[in-house]
Amino acid sequence: MNPLDHGSLGRASVYSEHYEASLLFPIARAVGRADLGIDSNSPLPFDGVDFWNAFELSWLEPSGKPCVALARFTVPVASPNLIESKSLKLYLNSFNQTMFSSANEVCDVLTRDLSAAVGATVDVEIVLPSRFSEQRIASLEGFCLDALPIHVDTYTPHPEFLSARADAPIVTETLTSHLLKSNCPVTGQPDWGSVQITYTGHPIEREGLLKYFISLRRHHGFHEQCVERIFMEVMRRCSPLRLSVYARYTRRGGIDINPFRASHTDIPLPENGRLARQ
Repeated sequence: MNPLDHGSLGRASVYSEHYEASLLFPIARAVGRADLGIDSNSPLPFDGVDFWNAFELSWLEPSGKPCVALARFTVPVASPNLIESKSLKLYLNSFNQTMFSSANEVCDVLTRDLSAAVGATVDVEIVLPSRFSEQRIASLEGFCLDALPIHVDTYTPHPEFLSARADAPIVTETLTSHLLKSNCPVTGQPDWGSVQITYTGHPIEREGLLKYFISLRRHHGFHEQCVERIFMEVMRRCSPLRLSVYARYTRRGGIDINPFRASHTDIPLPENGRLARQ
């Protein structure tokens, strides 16, 4: 049986106005990783996190007055589960008519419930309106591939586009694209994103890398699984000495998801900076 058969994604939903932790629907990461040849009984071939940003968080003060905030969740890559995004939206909406004593209590509840769902400690940050003016639009560093003059006719994953010039000296560079698109594996809705890779190794053929990114256009997979696919296929085809892959997807249901995967634990995490399309 498909584990998503019991999820809320793709179904008509009743929105609970009162807190309900049971709305969270975890999905085992091992299912998507098995398709990439990642053995769940072996150490992961990457490190990293998933940054989740929620823009529609609200609850009631004890006086009945509403509060609003942004929330940031950092989920470790080693957690056994991810969370179905629609279930997270429904869960957050269940706070709307629920009274909490303070933002700290909300943070504690979110930390407890999300950590239980993913099977590891989730870092939670609540951004109150007093800090809204601090929020800025960021951009991905690196050379953007999107202006390269390529011909494209492949829109399903095609790792054969990936190659590196083995006869060229080792380089360290960062390459980006805003042409990433994949599709929800349940509803088929498009997921739009920007992707950044940083690597040390023989130079990766830029035209092939861009064509590879575009080849995911009709692929169906969760955000986290798509980034892990990119990581694994770049590693297998180009053999970099060091590699990180970071994608920032546009929000849906007031939530954006931004996975980061790195070959080495000493590669620093990126800033969780919102892009213009987010």
